[in-house]
Amino acid sequence: MKFFPESALVQLEFDKVKALLVEHCKSVYAKEKAQDLRIHTRREFIELELSQSNEYKLLQQNGQYFPNDYVLNLARDLRLLAIPGAVLSGEQFIQIRKLADSMSQIFRWFDNEKRIAYPALTKVIADTYYEKAILAMIDEVLDEQGVVKDNASEELARIRLSLYKRRNDLRRMFDRIVKGLGKQGYVADIEEAFLNGRRVVAVFAEQKRQVRGILHGESDTRKTAFIEPEETIELNNEIFALENEESREVYRILRDLTASVSVYAALLRTYHDILGEFDFIRGKAKLAVDINGNFPLLSDKSVIKLINAYHPLLYLYNLRSQKPTIPTQISLNEKERILVISGPNAGGKTVTMKTVGLLQIMLQAGLLIPVHPDSEIGIFKQMMIHIGDTQSLEFELSTYSSHLKHMKHMIENANGRTLFFIDELGSGSDPNLGGSFAEVIMEELVKKHAIGIVTTHYLNLKVMANKTPGIINGAMAFDETNLLPLYKLIIGKPGSSYTFSIAERIGLDPSLIARARKLVDEDHFRLDKLLNRTEQDLREIEKKETELNKALKENERMRKEMEALINKEKHHQQVELLKHQNKITEDRIAYLKDMERKLKQIVLDWRKTEVTEDRKELIKQLQILLFKQNQQHANEKVKKKIGSKYDTVGGEVVVGNKVLMKKNHQVGEVKEIRGRKAVVQLGLMPITVDLGDLVVVAEKPEDEKQKAK
Repeated sequence: MKFFPESALVQLEFDKVKALLVEHCKSVYAKEKAQDLRIHTRREFIELELSQSNEYKLLQQNGQYFPNDYVLNLARDLRLLAIPGAVLSGEQFIQIRKLADSMSQIFRWFDNEKRIAYPALTKVIADTYYEKAILAMIDEVLDEQGVVKDNASEELARIRLSLYKRRNDLRRMFDRIVKGLGKQGYVADIEEAFLNGRRVVAVFAEQKRQVRGILHGESDTRKTAFIEPEETIELNNEIFALENEESREVYRILRDLTASVSVYAALLRTYHDILGEFDFIRGKAKLAVDINGNFPLLSDKSVIKLINAYHPLLYLYNLRSQKPTIPTQISLNEKERILVISGPNAGGKTVTMKTVGLLQIMLQAGLLIPVHPDSEIGIFKQMMIHIGDTQSLEFELSTYSSHLKHMKHMIENANGRTLFFIDELGSGSDPNLGGSFAEVIMEELVKKHAIGIVTTHYLNLKVMANKTPGIINGAMAFDETNLLPLYKLIIGKPGSSYTFSIAERIGLDPSLIARARKLVDEDHFRLDKLLNRTEQDLREIEKKETELNKALKENERMRKEMEALINKEKHHQQVELLKHQNKITEDRIAYLKDMERKLKQIVLDWRKTEVTEDRKELIKQLQILLFKQNQQHANEKVKKKIGSKYDTVGGEVVVGNKVLMKKNHQVGEVKEIRGRKAVVQLGLMPITVDLGDLVVVAEKPEDEKQKAK
């Protein structure tokens, strides 16, 4: 990707993003790659790197383990391995073993399911293979600490066995000598030590001539002398010779091992790069988690559609300060190519512009960006920016001269794959003349089909954006009441600079403000005031719209809760009805079973009985059984009929009450009370009934009777 000027990446603070990425990388390979981050213009490269970062991010968020624990910086050791005749130490081979073991774990991790689930990460190991012979060769020679094993060769085994025996002989002899000298009072407090690789006894300096042997030295205080006893000299010589033999044999074994493993030097370098690549991808994933980065839709067209976009550095700063970050919504495409942002100073115009530029660079560098995943971003081949004071003392250029020089370069080199950003277009000169040049510059950039953002305070550019195809207005919202910027971009309308409002709020002398207003062209002043009022009205409408949406959501929530409650009640009623029906059915089945049992018994008794009198008795039982059933049906019908006309009142029975007789389920009127009995009039006939068999009732109203029917 081409940049103009050369300082564009620094002005957009891409170096700070790279520094954050470097902190997340562990290996030298990954840190260097992060420091020299490439910005691609080919979609396949960008898509692959974004996919790899996104897949690793998903691994981290799902708590899945990926086997890249070791941080190995073995570039120097692997270069040495490829040099003929070189010899690597045991410690170096242990590091190479870790490298091979890490690759073994990674290849095992990428089973068939993982290769399907994580295709982008799989491509990192697609062009290589795992060679198990490397681990086998190292394990055959070295132990876990990197020491050459005794059985690495027959000669080494013989030497170490001889060393073991000679050292045991020396230890026994030396213990005997020290014990004897100790009895004579010659031995110092430390008793023994090693000097120049030889085992020596520590004796008092005044007694050194009493001990036969070789004097190897004295202590700093000259109170202790270190003597190799005469009896151990020969054994020490033998041990010294065997140790030299051991060193030569170990060196020979390591040289042979280096030669064997060097066959795979190129493969090991590939392994080293793969581990570094996974470390780099992990660093990008961690950065994405920090800034809430996502994978937007990539487009082959020149388009920018940002949904809930954040400036990553501002997002992190506000996160540490526990402040909210206002997201940006921007859409630029073939029909709406240039966005003209206006509004008050310190309102967020430049930050919005830098947000778009930085996110575009990050995306083409393969970094996930803090936007909604439904955002859509095209791929650009060059980026041109003009932000801040560009006065050049070196070339004796004024601010406006330098400004025009940059504009000249943009007009001459812009095309359909150019993304540009111009801060305060036309500033630095006479407003009328500078504004005219600014209009011409924007017209030319539209003709070149370039896409970009321009910030301005010029009214003529705001008017031009409303009537020129391909250019749209945008305004940074401002709270005029509290004199605070809201850092929210509103697309489709120009913004006021709030010049006089800000002057009034900060307490400038009203007479000075009035004089300044008189000096301003009336049409100019009216237009700025209209923009001011329009923006405040729009804010009020947005506020009411938000409140309305909130109320609609609350109503929808309450409607759903009411529906759920009604459905629950309906379900409850259905359950109760089914329970009642089931109970009636169960009682009926029990009754019928009892009837069946009794009838079967009567039939059996009938067959067994021959006497006419006995059979007459069975017939009576049958009649009673059947009559009782019919009587029950009749009683139920009477009960239902009475229940439809009368309500049970209860209480004490007195003359004049309507009463229900429990036995025959008939209703009559009490005419007389005689002790524990009552005379009840049923139609034309009075009947005497016990008071305990009567229940006081009252006739239902006509509408309730109709409902009961």
